[in-house]
Amino acid sequence: MSASHETNANAPTVGAVVVAAGESRRMKGADKIFHPLNGLPLVWHSISVLRAHPLIGKIVLVTSSRNFAKAQTLVAEQNASSVVTVCEGGGRRQDSALLGLQRLYGADLVIIHDGARPFISAGLLDAAISAARKSGAAVAAVPVKDTIKQSEDGTTISRTMPRDTLWAVQTPQIFSTSLIMEAHRRISNTVTDDASMVEAIGHPVSLFPGSYYNIKVTTPEDLTFAQAICNLRNEKKSGVAR
Repeated sequence: MSASHETNANAPTVGAVVVAAGESRRMKGADKIFHPLNGLPLVWHSISVLRAHPLIGKIVLVTSSRNFAKAQTLVAEQNASSVVTVCEGGGRRQDSALLGLQRLYGADLVIIHDGARPFISAGLLDAAISAARKSGAAVAAVPVKDTIKQSEDGTTISRTMPRDTLWAVQTPQIFSTSLIMEAHRRISNTVTDDASMVEAIGHPVSLFPGSYYNIKVTTPEDLTFAQAICNLRNEKKSGVAR
């Protein structure tokens, strides 16, 4: 039975933290989180999917201080105040994630998702919850397509990485709530994702299939790709053939 259809007493309670507190420094002045995508702010695409999942209860949206009021207005406009709480983030991404986690209560599992990834799906969330129930920690990932070269000085290749062992990690990442909180208590050095903290305390993190459509909007060019994905999905829904 799919996680999205579980109704028995053993189904885990799940909360979600959507981290959208970055400063968009690589966006050349554009605010990617509130950039319009198919008529809705980019960040709301992933929140809408999270809200629709029957196992996910409370959602915390973590924003920068400059976007806090705008986010509160968005939540009110979407009539989501009973589900979505808005809070300000911290200096580092992991600080922002922790501030969001501290506003979740009673969830067995917590999903942590980048607000700049608008294309999650119900199926991806099902896979995340299923994986985390088995391992306590799991991340979406896809096999690396490109050949990856390592360079120590940025000008000369020092090593070619074995591509068949490399995975591009995405969000959502999902954890036992007690496990990720323990990781935050024990790890203070800066990390690039939540799974790194769990790895650092010695707990294995499993992979579940992500999606190549699950892009992260980081640069202005990514907005073009995001709109192209929206257009493709709109065509598929309407039955328009290319």
